[in-house]
Amino acid sequence: MLTVGLTGGIGAGKSEVSRLLASYGAVVVDADKIAREVVEPGTPGLAAVVDAFGPEVLAADGSLDRPKLGSIVFADPERLATLNGIVHPLVGARSRELEQAAGPDDVVVHDVPLLTENKLHSLYDLVVVVDASQKTQLDRLVRLRGMTESEARSRMAAQATREDRLAIADLVIDNDGPLEKLEPQVREVWNELTRRAASGRPGS
Repeated sequence: MLTVGLTGGIGAGKSEVSRLLASYGAVVVDADKIAREVVEPGTPGLAAVVDAFGPEVLAADGSLDRPKLGSIVFADPERLATLNGIVHPLVGARSRELEQAAGPDDVVVHDVPLLTENKLHSLYDLVVVVDASQKTQLDRLVRLRGMTESEARSRMAAQATREDRLAIADLVIDNDGPLEKLEPQVREVWNELTRRAASGRPGS
């Protein structure tokens, strides 16, 4: 088994890379998806979030009001740290369960937005970083996700710098251009990952 940490700044296109890798045969462990699952109604995770932030972070149906919670934590580093302290251990435990269920010859890709921030790179055989300029990130967040420029800048500022992400990368995918330039790069990375998995030497 080859374990891969996949990360990238918000708006860099990591989700599209993850989707392509899954289509090639990777076992993708999506930290964002798991993070949603561990705070679903009735979970200990949601109870802990409500205990920390109050019932105002709940929607009318009892689910987590993500935009409301986001407006609180992304404007306050201490409160963001509180939320991460609740959610990240739950996500980590579930991620390990999914990895252990994979086959011995699989390439397991952990899609982790905050891999750099939480210094998780040593957990994986390799780290793949999806890279884009801040200008590109900002444009995508405003144009494609409907954020205001201030909201987008706030989300970007809450993450690691581009330089910090690149410093831990074993392989880099440049997604500063159009989508049609992305797929060939991801295919090349996939070929490299399967080669290393087959060789039994992840680092070479």
